[in-house]
Amino acid sequence: MAIASINPATGEKLKEFPAFGDDEIEKRLTRAEQAFAHHRREPFAKRAQLMVVAATLLEQEKEKWARTMTLEMGKLLRAAIEEVEKCARACRFYAENAERFLEDEPAQTSAARSFVRYQPLGPILAVMPWNFPFWQVFRFAAPALMAGNVALLKHAANVPQCALAIEEIFCRAGFDEGVFQTLLIEAKQVEKVVVDPRVKAVTLTGSEKAGSAVASTAAREIKKTVLELGGSDPFIVMPSADFESALSTAVKARTINSGQSCIAGKRFLIADQIYDKFLEQFVDRMRALKMGDPLDEATEIAPLATESIMNGVHDQVRKSVAAGAKLLTGGNRVHGPGFFYEPTVLVDLPRNAPAYSEEVFGPVASVFRVRNAGEAIEIANDSSFGLGASVWTADSSEQELFSSELESGMVFVNAMVASDPHLPFGGVKRSGFGRELGAHGIREFVNIKTIWIA
Repeated sequence: MAIASINPATGEKLKEFPAFGDDEIEKRLTRAEQAFAHHRREPFAKRAQLMVVAATLLEQEKEKWARTMTLEMGKLLRAAIEEVEKCARACRFYAENAERFLEDEPAQTSAARSFVRYQPLGPILAVMPWNFPFWQVFRFAAPALMAGNVALLKHAANVPQCALAIEEIFCRAGFDEGVFQTLLIEAKQVEKVVVDPRVKAVTLTGSEKAGSAVASTAAREIKKTVLELGGSDPFIVMPSADFESALSTAVKARTINSGQSCIAGKRFLIADQIYDKFLEQFVDRMRALKMGDPLDEATEIAPLATESIMNGVHDQVRKSVAAGAKLLTGGNRVHGPGFFYEPTVLVDLPRNAPAYSEEVFGPVASVFRVRNAGEAIEIANDSSFGLGASVWTADSSEQELFSSELESGMVFVNAMVASDPHLPFGGVKRSGFGRELGAHGIREFVNIKTIWIA
């Protein structure tokens, strides 16, 4: 796949970049190793000062960065602005808390003194996706750099200008050359970087296929990995829920980023007592969403990021209907320029339908009728994924039941699943392993060193 910016709203190629050759990759790996030798010894106060400058640059120029995102991968401009603001908050969060998260931890033993010390590992390779092209990078980079590591970014091939913009931000913030570098490389070049002895660990956000390939390579080299992969998150609504709040959030949860989010609500499990009413209004609201130019403030559904993604979503819908699912609205590509797909609702899905078992990365909702909380949990857990879950109930016993029994890395009660710098983010099963964000996230890429002094 070419490293190129293509406007998803028009199909127009904006810019193309040649992939780095071996000499340029070698130069950047050498630079990363040299930068780490210095950066790891910078005091936390200095790192924090630079991270705050990065946050300020994000805030001051948020419209510029947001427009880059929108033109490259098609998200709504207002959503892109919110994404930039969230990146700034993450930078400030780790600037303020990294030292506390990584301070020595005393342990009571028979030694005269014993404690745990957290120390950086070195250059970390981040293989990042296009759907949140700034946020996915900053939620890795802010804690990694504050911990004393340095970063090498292999971004998705369709967002090279976002990748270069992020490198520019860290450079302008005052971080030394080599502390954060973008590698404009193709997928086939990633393995060579992973196995390079100067790269100490790898983090990947993306598909199961990509995660499996990178993690396998890293494992052969005995290198730490963190994987944040796909999701097919359940969105459960019980009779006691605030109906309007659950309904409006359900539409947002399925269509955020045009449905291109690993933590989007994808399978909607609705209690029998409210199923008919909920489904009727949910379909009406999905059908009424306005598609159009993501730069237009009135647009509610933007295009999908690439033509291949659009075609893949349509193929999943078509095969699900052929398997017996019933299509209530949508189900079509929008003819004309750009990669638009209609908001779609499917019901009566058999287990062999792709939309039952696969992640659908577009505005396609699969809706199920459930008799009670137990059946909701059974269907929710009948998935190879386990990233997040959103549960809507006012019943405290149900809240506890769902929190305990749902097989996922995150459960949000009466709220949409979202990432927050204060809390760990990640999944179980085929949604990956390891955690980002919070104190847990910054400790993924450190040497947890035991110190024993007799």
